[in-house]
Amino acid sequence: MREFHYQRASNVDNAVAAVSAIPGARFIAGGTNLLDLMKLEIETPSHLVDISRLPLTQIEVAPGGGLRIGALVTNSDLAAAPVVRRHYPLLSQAILAGASGQLRNRASVGGNLLQRTRCFYFYDRAMPCNKRAPGTGCAAIEGFNRIHAVLGMSDHCIATHPSDMAVAMAALDARVETIASGGLRRTLSFEQLYRPPGDAPHIETNLAQGELITAVLLPAPPGGLQSYRKVRDRASYAFALVSLAAVLEVDDGKIRDARIAFGGLTPTPGRSIGAEHVLIGKEPGPKTFLAAADEALKGARGYAYNKFKIALARRTLVAVLEQMTNRKG
Repeated sequence: MREFHYQRASNVDNAVAAVSAIPGARFIAGGTNLLDLMKLEIETPSHLVDISRLPLTQIEVAPGGGLRIGALVTNSDLAAAPVVRRHYPLLSQAILAGASGQLRNRASVGGNLLQRTRCFYFYDRAMPCNKRAPGTGCAAIEGFNRIHAVLGMSDHCIATHPSDMAVAMAALDARVETIASGGLRRTLSFEQLYRPPGDAPHIETNLAQGELITAVLLPAPPGGLQSYRKVRDRASYAFALVSLAAVLEVDDGKIRDARIAFGGLTPTPGRSIGAEHVLIGKEPGPKTFLAAADEALKGARGYAYNKFKIALARRTLVAVLEQMTNRKG
């Protein structure tokens, strides 16, 4: 780990001003991802601004019936919150499926959304990686790419986003509140927050230097049933090969609303709008579910070791939707 300067922020404005003004400065809260990257010298910030004591730890019911979740709420507290367990159960399920209890006790909501990929080659400084060292190439494309993306990747990067929580929040149509230098405040959808890899995979979000996520906003709870399923190599503390966040509302024998978001398949968290359009208005059943899976995976491309993900994602979507409509136990 390289030498760095440490500063504890006294308020939000102070934190934003410090990181905005100092090249190489970074925010740190729980540090569950950043400190690992610093130890390996994947990340080498010259200045850390500690925001862990800022008053961004509340979970508040919004006037319209949604939630405002402070960016420093821990993953454990969010998963355990009665309002989340009651009205957004898939979010609680997703958080509890990720990491260990100790990490969830430290990891913050804002940090979870901004955590970096777990690609083997990103963590190995001896290997080329455009996300870590732009212009060096992507070793994963011809390497051991079992955990890598099959949708939304580019010729420059096939890494996936590792967050379980972000997949659930994408299905729930979450937005983030931010504050930047000069007090500029923004509210961003996930589509506006995250950047696809394109030819610059090292630029992962559209946040400006020093722009801080202050809260996550969830709209009013959706109707119907919610489910989060994570398929992985072992039952605990493993990243998803395929995960699925699903919301399904059936009324009078027809699917009235559907929200579908996959994890483990893509570089950025987002909804599968095509699959949702196939489902809405149709009668639930194997034919409809398979058609939705085909639409969700249209254009999917497997590599030497991850082609299985395409079939696995299809089976996972069909199985979850069948269970949600009581067609299978």
